[in-house]
Amino acid sequence: MHWLLLAFILGAVEGLTEFLPVSSSGHLILAGELLHFTGDKASVFQVAIQLGAILAVVALYWPRFMSLLAGLRELRHPRAALAQEGLHGLRGIGLLVLTTFPPSLVGLLLHHHIKSLFSAEAVVMALVVGALCMLLVERLAERIPPRVTSLDAITPRLALGIGCCQCLALWPGFSRSASTIMGGMLLGARRDVAAEYSFLAAVPLMFAATGYDVLSNLALFSADDIPLFAAGFFFSFVFAWLAVRTFIALLGRLTLRPFAWYRLALAVPVYWFMVR
Repeated sequence: MHWLLLAFILGAVEGLTEFLPVSSSGHLILAGELLHFTGDKASVFQVAIQLGAILAVVALYWPRFMSLLAGLRELRHPRAALAQEGLHGLRGIGLLVLTTFPPSLVGLLLHHHIKSLFSAEAVVMALVVGALCMLLVERLAERIPPRVTSLDAITPRLALGIGCCQCLALWPGFSRSASTIMGGMLLGARRDVAAEYSFLAAVPLMFAATGYDVLSNLALFSADDIPLFAAGFFFSFVFAWLAVRTFIALLGRLTLRPFAWYRLALAVPVYWFMVR
């Protein structure tokens, strides 16, 4: 297969699925096996093109990220800054650190074990388990009136709780977005608030994971691989932009149930043709 077509397919898969609760890593693993693009280099490529999807969120939420960076000026008076309300400035950075720390720590400690889970079998199990969890959370959410109805109402306790839930996303196929949204809903956040926070919280976590993975495996690549990575990055950015804007527009009318049923429907042919 021509490298540009390969980059287009995998970039589109990454961009369309990264911020939806369906698991981008699971879809990339399955797409890679179908395209016979597997091995260590393929695994690093699948992680590296996430950077395009990350930057799409940064572009869409540019004012919010600028308000967070403004918090660096507040380091002169950290107590006053942290005492403020809202997801901005030094307080906002602190909330994202709380969310990022648990999965980063677990991912660092179990990095090699997690890599061993990059298989169709693991993805099928994660798709099914994640779907059942989503259906259960939606049922429970009907009985829990949301207390957090805006991004600026997120508390340190909620941020840390969401971070702990994000550890489930280290299982390829479970979905970082799904774990973040479900964790937020169970802890009292409105569904759309939990979803938007999942977009923001993905940026530092994915930057760290992408950077660590690429730098750890630089020896696998040469200058000839640059066009493939650049194209994958570009297509990932474009399709992530479209996916996030569409998902935001649908949040007021959608629950997690359609995504749960999609995951269950996908698991059946994957198991039948790629695992059994």
